[in-house]
Amino acid sequence: MRRVGRPKRSHNSRVYQWTWAVVLGLVVAGLGSSGPAGADAGSSGLPEAVDTILGDARLEGGAASVVIADAVSGDVLYQRQPTLRLMPASNTKLLTSAAAMEILGPDYTFTTDVLTTGRQAGSVLSGDLYLRGTGDPTALAKDYDALAARIAEAGITRVDGRLLADDTRFDRNRLGPSWASDDESAYYSAQISALSVAPDTDYDTGSVIVQVAPGAAAGDEPRVTVTPKTKYVDIDVRATTVAAGGANDLTVEREHGGNTIVVSGTTPVGGSGTSEWVSVWEPTGYAAAVFRDALTAHGVKVTGSTRLGHATPAAARQLASHTSMPLKDLLIPFMKLSNNMHAEILTKAMGRKVSGEGSWSAGIAAVRGYLKGVGVDTGKLRQVDGSGLSRMNNIPAGQFAKLLLAVRAEPWYADWYKSLPVACDPDRFVGGTLRTRMCGTPAALNARGKTGSLTGASGLSGYVKDAGGRELVYSIVLNNYLASTVKPLEDAIVVTLARSTADEAVLVKPGSSTRSAERAEGAEQDAGLECSWSKSGEC
Repeated sequence: MRRVGRPKRSHNSRVYQWTWAVVLGLVVAGLGSSGPAGADAGSSGLPEAVDTILGDARLEGGAASVVIADAVSGDVLYQRQPTLRLMPASNTKLLTSAAAMEILGPDYTFTTDVLTTGRQAGSVLSGDLYLRGTGDPTALAKDYDALAARIAEAGITRVDGRLLADDTRFDRNRLGPSWASDDESAYYSAQISALSVAPDTDYDTGSVIVQVAPGAAAGDEPRVTVTPKTKYVDIDVRATTVAAGGANDLTVEREHGGNTIVVSGTTPVGGSGTSEWVSVWEPTGYAAAVFRDALTAHGVKVTGSTRLGHATPAAARQLASHTSMPLKDLLIPFMKLSNNMHAEILTKAMGRKVSGEGSWSAGIAAVRGYLKGVGVDTGKLRQVDGSGLSRMNNIPAGQFAKLLLAVRAEPWYADWYKSLPVACDPDRFVGGTLRTRMCGTPAALNARGKTGSLTGASGLSGYVKDAGGRELVYSIVLNNYLASTVKPLEDAIVVTLARSTADEAVLVKPGSSTRSAERAEGAEQDAGLECSWSKSGEC
């Protein structure tokens, strides 16, 4: 059966894929049950070791779905409730990213274009100017500036017409299913549009960075700057500078339904202040405003108003274009930093490519089509968004394990594998959300995995080599706990795998060598969020 979006392959490649699919179906058949692991695993003591870790008091009253398998043979070495559907949080991105690599392709790019149906006479362009987006989550203010520069280089100084922002590549639904309303101003829950702006090279599209610094003296109003510089948001400063040594309890939040960002609280003289990434209301308008400002800076005046949501006529001619990095490179900030907006944009882009509809429903249908083709039982899971931000997602560890086994046969696997965070690598774009975890253990610079965190939900799924060099697949999904964090349990399981061999398991108890995981949770204890989402500088 042909899979959705699969490119043509050679005869040998197709035979290999068919053979692997048959083998995969045989070796992971046990993932659908809750029985004990194989005899070899049992004799090694691995099941007892993992059970001991999962018996930690921090998981009391909670739920666990865990599967460990040999990455080459697919043999199941351990399973605990492999069919139990739990909230996977950002482990959902494993499904989305793999499907995107197959359906869109590693070299897929987004374009942002400036077009017109008007005519140029001298320095005047008579007609409307269209700014058309296709979903680029990496478009920066400087990229819009470069587009404006191209217009000026064409000799245009005045546009007698309107600036029309074309975001029609995607539908008008801006927020995903059941996203929390109290996250509205958070950059990790930004609105989704085919036309937007990222404030920096973390590429948190649809947000601005608000930096607050204390005034020179107590009683002064704090100094506030916005990146990129734009009047699209209004800053309402209600905060006060207090004497040195006073509280630094600043809050920066956008009011519902608009672009007024309120800065409140206190910050002491000589203190550090704060920097907050805040989502905007209506990202299409944000992109249009940044582009219009860039045109003005380059001496190009648009006489008409800005309008949003206008489709570009087929007869329009291109004046300037910007192309994003390819998907295989976009996977690095997407997966390493667990970028929700990238996941949702890719989901809608897949829907657009497969069915011509840039919506969540079409995108999720495309993802399911890919997953079915590689042996994942989509009837055993529920996925409603691309990132895992929705608490409606329910995916068991057994299905994650099937995916992790299957993707090893894909031609794009090396690029996808590279995008997974690496335990204890301090580089944010290598270690990502695992950069301070499992340090000083055999899992450091060895284990790769996708993290996931929401309040009461945690996950870690990926690959690790044991002490004998055998590559293992693991998926750990934990829910309904009351402890501030269960990351040390996840780390203990992965470090236990890294210290063990096929013949003998070496138990690592939670907390005995996973203190870095405790530190990593500092930003997550209150909100249950991915550590990278806190922008605290430590993960």
